[in-house]
Amino acid sequence: MTKIQAPKGTQDVLPAASYRWQSVEAIMRDVGSLYGYSEIRTPVFEHTELFQRGVGDTTDVVQKEMYTFTDKGDRSVTLKPEGTAGVVRAFLEDKLFAGPLPVKMYYVSCPCFRYEKPQAGRLREFHQHGVEVFGAPDATCDAEIIRLALEVLKRAGVKDLSLRINSIGCPACRASYHDALRDFLRPRLDGLCDSCKSRFERNPMRILDCKEASCQQRIEGAPSMLDHLCGECRSHFEKLQSYLTALGIGFTLDPRIVRGLDYYTKTVFEIVTKTPAGELTVCGGGRYDGLVEELGGPKTAGIGFGLGVERLLMVQDLQNAAPAAPARLDAFVCTLGDEARLAGLALTDTLRGAGIKADLDHAARSMKAQFKYADKSGAPIVLILAGDELAQGVVRVRDMAKSEETLVPMDQIIDYFRQ
Repeated sequence: MTKIQAPKGTQDVLPAASYRWQSVEAIMRDVGSLYGYSEIRTPVFEHTELFQRGVGDTTDVVQKEMYTFTDKGDRSVTLKPEGTAGVVRAFLEDKLFAGPLPVKMYYVSCPCFRYEKPQAGRLREFHQHGVEVFGAPDATCDAEIIRLALEVLKRAGVKDLSLRINSIGCPACRASYHDALRDFLRPRLDGLCDSCKSRFERNPMRILDCKEASCQQRIEGAPSMLDHLCGECRSHFEKLQSYLTALGIGFTLDPRIVRGLDYYTKTVFEIVTKTPAGELTVCGGGRYDGLVEELGGPKTAGIGFGLGVERLLMVQDLQNAAPAAPARLDAFVCTLGDEARLAGLALTDTLRGAGIKADLDHAARSMKAQFKYADKSGAPIVLILAGDELAQGVVRVRDMAKSEETLVPMDQIIDYFRQ
């Protein structure tokens, strides 16, 4: 019989590792709340048109990587490849634009799906922390979400962080840049990959994002969008730099950052860290002031970032920054005999009611086997109930680290733990 395995590019999060996820999720929630953001959760799948219009049909995500299928109602649906488009759809569908602006939201371990070659820190099913803000056109918000992302990463123990920023302008000033970029690329077009050739007319800026080494060599010396910004975009970008400086956040200008999705405008950024495996991008985002309108809503400024959870956990491992596993139990109850078993069940329930993590044997094992299991569970305290203890109304308390035992009256056991 063929062994059933998890699909390629997916992974199980086992109990021994789930605390790692819970740790970074708690950080995202704590920091998001600190900055005045509220959590949003959107469906795992959406109508395919949302991503074709929102993400952009010139992107690798839409052209090559989406999990798209026809449902039983003959509708084309897609497992979401990123978090932003679904949040924009919810912002419109639920008319959040009619309330007070800005609307500031975050999401935690949002499941996303892309069909690409699985590799370290990049799976076909992956998860993202992220934020999305609507109705905040000022560059103070750009600086705020960058500061928020850095705070999340720092609390997660990630070291050697550097911020790289760029502006890709607006549709008005981008048109002249596209003309200049096409003039530069035209004599080099034969040496580019097929994907880059297909982007030449529709969206030449996507060529700058190509990962093929041969293409990167061919486009060396390409013109910079920063030299083509209109007055408004230039002013916005200069303000962002002044705000980052005021916050004490260092940055590098990187005109090659365009991000992989078509909806970005003005600010785009990446946060990079150094690891023994080389530099890794751990967070990326930017502004998408035209996306709400593109999807049928009112003209509304938007900005956000995405932070890959699997990538973050991998970086923690590479930098020896993973948190220690918390104790699974505070106490384990061992019993001998049916009467003691009844008392042990009640004692375990009492401990849990007081917020003490407790467990007892559910396999009817011998006392020796119970002790062996309790030791493997990592419980620092073992509580022993047998005939003598029941007769005296006490619990025998064993400190596993010190190999010391003491008798504690049954009605004082909660006080013992609190002390």
